[in-house]
Amino acid sequence: MQKISIDALATQQLEAAAGTSNGRAADTVFGGHEKVLRQTVIALKAGRNLSEHQNPGEATIFVLRGSVWLRAGGESWQGKSGDLLIIPEGMHSLDADEDSAVLLTVAKVNQ
Repeated sequence: MQKISIDALATQQLEAAAGTSNGRAADTVFGGHEKVLRQTVIALKAGRNLSEHQNPGEATIFVLRGSVWLRAGGESWQGKSGDLLIIPEGMHSLDADEDSAVLLTVAKVNQ
């Protein structure tokens, strides 16, 4: 059994993002490329984004802090602290309105 403080990890990643030129930082909490399930805490400084990319499987974003916009197929959904966004299949991007931390959960398909 392993216990991880997601709140503490969000704080750590927000601090790390502040020190990078791209305003982003991430740490995989569980899983990885060899696993089906992967959970990653991602921090984005205000005005930064994850550019459009392909969804690798079933995925959700739980907003830990801040405010983000999930964009896919010409549609947009705002997520604020405590919101769960279900990522649609296909291409999508994520933009931060303010300093934000999210928990990305992915169950990869076609292993």
